[in-house]
Amino acid sequence: MLERLMEITKKHHDLFKYSIPLIASENVTSYAVRRLYMTDFGHRYAEGWIGKRFYQGCSYMDELEALAVELTKRIFGCEHANVQPISGVTANLATFFALTNPGDCIVSLSVPHGGHISHDKFSAAGIRGLRVEHYPFDIENFNIDVDETRRIVRNLKPKIFVLGASLFLFPHPVEEIVEIAGEVGARVVYDASHVLGLMAGGEFQDPIEEGADVVTASTHKTFFGPQRAIIMCKDELAKVIDRGVFPGVVSNHHVHSLACYVMACIEMIEFGRDYARQTVKNARVLAEEMYNLGYKVLCPDLDFTRSHQVAVDVSDIGGGDYVARKLEECGIILNKNLLPWDDVRNVENPSGIRIGVQEVTRLGMGEDEMREIARFIDMALKDKNPGKVREEVREFKSNFLTVKYTFEECPAYEVI
Repeated sequence: MLERLMEITKKHHDLFKYSIPLIASENVTSYAVRRLYMTDFGHRYAEGWIGKRFYQGCSYMDELEALAVELTKRIFGCEHANVQPISGVTANLATFFALTNPGDCIVSLSVPHGGHISHDKFSAAGIRGLRVEHYPFDIENFNIDVDETRRIVRNLKPKIFVLGASLFLFPHPVEEIVEIAGEVGARVVYDASHVLGLMAGGEFQDPIEEGADVVTASTHKTFFGPQRAIIMCKDELAKVIDRGVFPGVVSNHHVHSLACYVMACIEMIEFGRDYARQTVKNARVLAEEMYNLGYKVLCPDLDFTRSHQVAVDVSDIGGGDYVARKLEECGIILNKNLLPWDDVRNVENPSGIRIGVQEVTRLGMGEDEMREIARFIDMALKDKNPGKVREEVREFKSNFLTVKYTFEECPAYEVI
């Protein structure tokens, strides 16, 4: 069994070592972050609040959590920060517990329009027993239709407007939705999971400054951190948000990964601006190159994207599932994705694929490499010899195995 475990682990590392990772919700961490996973913090419980724990032995965990809160406030300029959620869905669920009752209405993006499942009846919102209504969507601008939203919401009486997305190409109309929410007595919750690192680097909108009441986010997509989450909010909501987290949905909050988050914040303060700028540049160059190769990249009239993501309609070449599987054979890893014209039930083979460049950017790739990646995708979808393409991909990737934008560059796919 031990040999089997180590074999699985090695094969997984080798898979990503020699593939091009383009999943928009993933990233690699530095050794500085990874080392903190292995500290004694991971053996302990910090149930409760700073200075008010239910166990003894928590004094240094209190200091650690206070530091995490301090850094979160410094980076994002929020009034209150809760750093205890252990995932983005947990953060969203805690917020729903804090701000709603079962049967209340919320407004969010549908999944084909880019919404995350936790904003819908399929996941956290449904678990809370919420009635979910969807924003009208402007396909041409790939964004919420503000005028139509204003028209329909008066009869809905929502408690929350949810912004942020899973397929997230452009900033959302936060200020406009805040205005509408004010007219109907609702709160605005912005899920920044995908764009948190871009926000920290000054390359995406600032929903806190634009008036959102609550911002939730996972910390491992465009941010440099481990897989956990944060909630930021106005001071007036601090008490209910904190109770929504604990005892609502979190007990012990995995303090070893909280230490990792603190290190990621320190790296983001030092390197986040350069990283975020390069990430957005890379996404646009990749999108433009694929468009020039004849692919149906979404939103060419809007310069394709302002985030780390690129969306492509591949319905005319087999659909998202077929394309994602074919690319994986060639060592290019991305995911199929619903697009606005898809039926939500068509999850098996939707029209689109979603590409994220945040991980390859962390590995030191720039605009020239994005053009190479576009060429590899084109070869993979047109060449009948996936083994040949995979060898070229392997050779290309072998030059990008080191984590950049950190104090000490380190191997990306080696076990410490």
